[in-house]
Amino acid sequence: MIKAIGLTKIFRTDEVETTALDHVDFEVKKGEFVAVMGPSGCGKSTLMNILGMVDNPTGGQYFFDGMDVSRYRESKLTEMRRGNIGFIFQSFNLIDELTVFENVELPLVYMGVRESVRKKKVESLLERMKIGHRRRHFPQQLSGGQQQRTAIARAVVSGPKLILADEPTGNLDSKNGIEVMNLLSELNREGTTIVMVTHSERDSGFAHRLVNLFDGRIVHENTGKEQVPDFREETAF
Repeated sequence: MIKAIGLTKIFRTDEVETTALDHVDFEVKKGEFVAVMGPSGCGKSTLMNILGMVDNPTGGQYFFDGMDVSRYRESKLTEMRRGNIGFIFQSFNLIDELTVFENVELPLVYMGVRESVRKKKVESLLERMKIGHRRRHFPQQLSGGQQQRTAIARAVVSGPKLILADEPTGNLDSKNGIEVMNLLSELNREGTTIVMVTHSERDSGFAHRLVNLFDGRIVHENTGKEQVPDFREETAF
């Protein structure tokens, strides 16, 4: 589904040149769940921005669904992102002025989906996420776990091919964190491809494959990671 060849990203100022990604080769097949780990400043966020088409590489190629999008203009990247990629962030990134329903509905509004179809799809998804009773609440009225469930619902409501999750449990307690990881695993089992940045050994255990970044390079890749922690079923959806 996604493939990076010699991916390089250099940030330049008048005085400093910083290499965030250094000739990274990276591939994720359809239906995989891949965890990316590494210390702060190793290039994880830069990699996610390029995979999510919110930034262009300085060098190398990035293929999404067989198309080289490395040099696409912003307007074309925006078009490619819409309906294809869902984002989940540590800080939730919900819009405070919108209700839970309106936050989840927003991607469908941008896609021009009819109101009747939007309503049915959002209502069904909120019930699945167990936040249907909070549909008229605003983000500030929700717990951290409920906010992240809302953010996940917003990310998947358009049926994206790829979910990019950046520390999805970073602001959650252990119980809510496990519930979120169970939900991501369920979405993956249903066919959604997931790439997740995490510092959590527990969370990385839910992935099929673990990639370690250091100083902008992939230094280790575990291609045989198939075991999921025993607590996965404790709070299964």
